[in-house]
Amino acid sequence: MRSLPLLLATALALGACTGDDDGARPARSTNPSSTAPGSTSTTAPPPTSTTVARGDELAATLVRVERALRSPERDDAQLETLGRAQDDAYAALREEPDDAPAVLGALPADVAPIVAANLLAALELTPLAEPQPQLPPWTIRPPLPREELLALYRESEAASGVPWQYLAAIHLVESRLGRIVGPSTAGALGPMQFIPSSWEAFGEGGDIWSDRDSIMAAGRYLAAAGAPADMDGALFAYNHSDHYVAAVSAYARLMIDDPRAYDGYYFWQVRYRTTGGRFLLPEGYPEVPAVALG
Repeated sequence: MRSLPLLLATALALGACTGDDDGARPARSTNPSSTAPGSTSTTAPPPTSTTVARGDELAATLVRVERALRSPERDDAQLETLGRAQDDAYAALREEPDDAPAVLGALPADVAPIVAANLLAALELTPLAEPQPQLPPWTIRPPLPREELLALYRESEAASGVPWQYLAAIHLVESRLGRIVGPSTAGALGPMQFIPSSWEAFGEGGDIWSDRDSIMAAGRYLAAAGAPADMDGALFAYNHSDHYVAAVSAYARLMIDDPRAYDGYYFWQVRYRTTGGRFLLPEGYPEVPAVALG
């Protein structure tokens, strides 16, 4: 039986997931939010009938959602429904990585590389999202409007040369596009999670909690670290983890391959793992209670 990393590599080799730039790297620690799945390099057990059935169901959902998000005829009124369904499907796959071989084996060639890249990103983030003893002291707010955020990424790209897709991917990983208001376990702050000393150097007097100011500062930071010529090196400077570089690069390349991928990510929610279980932190948390997921 092939290992899960080999299955992911095989699926990625089927097509998509292209991009002119390689990974990248910035300076601080990722929040222990739910941007990561299960195990990293274990050999998958032989599939059971239950695993196959569950895998077929997840595969069908992912084919429907990923194709609908990328369709020229898509109904933008359905984007939230599609994005939430996409988020739920990848969350389920992260929690049951033994289902991955069945899911990947059931996917057509146009969708398999997309699913493999998203799953790879989640697996790479797993080591950076250690379960915490209790729920975080965060506030979960609605993000800025989708087109407004996209305009901010493009503004930062124009000023720094850093492709907007990498800025969006960092924003997604660090704060679910600005939903998370609160410090990381390492003391990083703001929607792009800056260590205060780095903010002092690159914030240019802005508000660390402002999406615009933080996105612009991230572009400046990455450019100073070698982007866009060396995106891997710039991302590693941003967060000293090869796992982080691989995850951000995977999300960014999917958006480079098809910018409409961003429209699904926009609706991904905040999931959090404690030592006592998994939780969804809805917009309005903590006034709106966390939802136990098991």
